[in-house]
Amino acid sequence: MTRYRNYAELAAQETPERDYRITVTHRRESPVAIIAPHAGSIERRTTHISREIAGDDFNLYLFEGLDSNGSFEELHITSHQFDEPACLDLIANCDIVVAVHGCHRSEEAAYIGGLDLALKHRLADAIRAAGIPVLTDGHDYPGTNSDNICNRGARGQGVQLELTDTLRGGIREPGMIDNIRNVLLDY
Repeated sequence: MTRYRNYAELAAQETPERDYRITVTHRRESPVAIIAPHAGSIERRTTHISREIAGDDFNLYLFEGLDSNGSFEELHITSHQFDEPACLDLIANCDIVVAVHGCHRSEEAAYIGGLDLALKHRLADAIRAAGIPVLTDGHDYPGTNSDNICNRGARGQGVQLELTDTLRGGIREPGMIDNIRNVLLDY
């Protein structure tokens, strides 16, 4: 269960640069945004993965928890309620939005959701090519709510990547990142 229903509630109780940090990197020439609304201590390694996917090519948004003991329960705003203004501003002009999340599962796998079906399946193929099991349907992370932050870009559809604990930081993570970047560079 999450503590806050939206960013306004969180901002009224938490302190920027003490409890959380917001990072926005604009690449005006890019139609792609890589976002991690649960980065830092909220969902482990999503900051690193998002930065690596974005590189110097894509827009980047991070909402990072700064509690080194973990702040999932404290700072996690559900994706369909995530409404932090800088994120909404960034993705409003992006045709492609990919949200990077971490899920608490022991198996090495990626669960992919979102309303951008074509990109969802291209990314699934790319992640499978890195030797990682992928589910695109029939899992707990469908990302199909139109209010989900991944679906609030210019086209009203995006992709949600849920990466398991074992995958994040594992030996297949670098190959997965490279394959995702290549799909987005070609898209």
